[in-house]
Amino acid sequence: MLNATVTAAPSSPAVDDAALARAAAAGDVHAYERIYRRHAPKLNALLWRLCGGNASRAEDVLQETFIQAWRKLPQFRFESALGTWLHRLAVNTALMELRASATFESLDVGEDGMEQLSEMAAPARCNAAGMDLERALQTLPPRARAVLVLHDIEGWKHQEIATELQMAVGSSKAQLHRARGLLRVRLGEVR
Repeated sequence: MLNATVTAAPSSPAVDDAALARAAAAGDVHAYERIYRRHAPKLNALLWRLCGGNASRAEDVLQETFIQAWRKLPQFRFESALGTWLHRLAVNTALMELRASATFESLDVGEDGMEQLSEMAAPARCNAAGMDLERALQTLPPRARAVLVLHDIEGWKHQEIATELQMAVGSSKAQLHRARGLLRVRLGEVR
């Protein structure tokens, strides 16, 4: 039989996060484990998209994110919510990982070369009937996928994306336009 303990209603996650962050910054490993359990699933979903559906790569980036968070937590200034800070740290970690990838850098074709992206063979190209959005995202070139995920899913502005991906704002807009077009084709909306 399960031993159930009745506890008071939990306080808001933001308050809990702040208390947990302070405790973890002071070296409380159990508080840090609670932070990890609370935020890892959402961050993993984001990283999975940014890593093109590569689960092991996303897990590696997630682990690196939390290693960095452990090191940087004592400097966390509580100017934003802990979840927001972790989210930004995860995105930055993923983008640094993607930038280190030769494939990612080789796809920075600039505004004049965007047509090259549409001519690239899509890995595992298949009929729209069996393909969902997540699988379609995986087929996008890494830089186009990063721009689309950050803009359309995460709500970043083009200036933020351009800064993070070290590209011109116009390139961010062009990459987003191309990524959306490639998604429409892969989802069967355009032939």
